[in-house]
Amino acid sequence: MKAPVDFYFDFSSPYGYLASWFIDDIAARHGREVNWRPILLGPVFQHSGNSPLVNQPLKGAYVVRDFPRTARYLKVPFVMPTPFPIATVPAARAFYWLHDREPAQAKALARSLFVRFYGEGRDISAADVVIELAGSVGADTAALAAALGDPAVKERLKREVDAAIAKGVCGSPYFIVDGEPFWGSDRLGQVEDWLRTGGW
Repeated sequence: MKAPVDFYFDFSSPYGYLASWFIDDIAARHGREVNWRPILLGPVFQHSGNSPLVNQPLKGAYVVRDFPRTARYLKVPFVMPTPFPIATVPAARAFYWLHDREPAQAKALARSLFVRFYGEGRDISAADVVIELAGSVGADTAALAAALGDPAVKERLKREVDAAIAKGVCGSPYFIVDGEPFWGSDRLGQVEDWLRTGGW
């Protein structure tokens, strides 16, 4: 069986959101599954010395235009959310807690979080919003609410972030295909060609 594609993203990443619309279909065309792996860009930036795109001189003004323009080009719904960027710790913790129990529900939750934030422009940083959306995909909301503060759940996310950094994940989205890394939603075409050809 062919190895899955690893898809790393932060829920606060517009380009991660855009990639989320396409990566599963791209992988499926080539007989692959996708491991969705939310991370936190804060620790990544601590290692890389980078910062959120919107906070960078010159580049910040550009990406605020590029986010909606690229979404229109891809025919993906997009509303620039306020506030932005946001902390995504509750969302990422909830994903992994649910993934360890019901992987399909975890992916459904991830999609719902992305759509709420970028499709509707509504804040997803609060734990109660994450819990509400988890309930809408069938999760046990009482158990999830209790789990979000559990040290084991906190450690689970930390391990995922540390492992991503150890693999060289430097931004969102970031894909690994059979050991080959690709950074950015504008690399989706290369991801598909790599899956099709086995590399070049």
